[in-house]
Amino acid sequence: MVTAKKPVAKTAVKRAVARKTAAKPAPKVVAKAAPRDMTDKILDLIKWVDNPFKLVSVILLSTIAFAGYFAWDSRQVILAAIQSSNSMPQLKDHEQLLPLANSLVKDVNAVGVVVNKVNLATNSRTTVLAIANGERNHKLEGITVSLFAASPDRNAAVVSMLNNEVSCSDFMPSSAIGDWARSMGVKYACRASIPNEIGKFAGYITVGFKDMPRDLISVKTRMILAASEMDK
Repeated sequence: MVTAKKPVAKTAVKRAVARKTAAKPAPKVVAKAAPRDMTDKILDLIKWVDNPFKLVSVILLSTIAFAGYFAWDSRQVILAAIQSSNSMPQLKDHEQLLPLANSLVKDVNAVGVVVNKVNLATNSRTTVLAIANGERNHKLEGITVSLFAASPDRNAAVVSMLNNEVSCSDFMPSSAIGDWARSMGVKYACRASIPNEIGKFAGYITVGFKDMPRDLISVKTRMILAASEMDK
């Protein structure tokens, strides 16, 4: 006699499969605010520039940024100097500057010195006096170039002078005047603001040397003294 097989309980199998294949709940997605595009930022900048001072500030800071050097921590010093540029002291005339420059060159045993007046509002510097190896170069006097330019070393020196520091480093020419100084044998240079006071930047002196001076402290002290005598 053949015994009939008992039917397989398919219901239990289906329930087990259902438990294994049950879809997991989708993770919650937190909607993020879309970032503001460049157009919005430009429009905000345009709205902020509502007077000539702000316009000049934006242009100058943009120039510094694109020039390859921008000391963000010094932005307030730069802007404060621009704002007070109308009340800056003036440099003495050539005949008064010449003996001061010659005396400085002699005291620190330098190759030469260049005196520049600056205008932060227009980002410019103008050479007032240039002497080297005992001779004055009249052809360089009156040349105007950018104050902040494509030279990171010079830009760093300008920021240092704005912070009332005397900046000294290996000399890297970045203009026609720099090329002339290099041809005179300058390989190391120190720069100091005129006058040497925070917030006042009417101009600066650059003293060139054949090599790094042994006593930089004495050189910086003598430069500060000379700078303090070059403004009216």
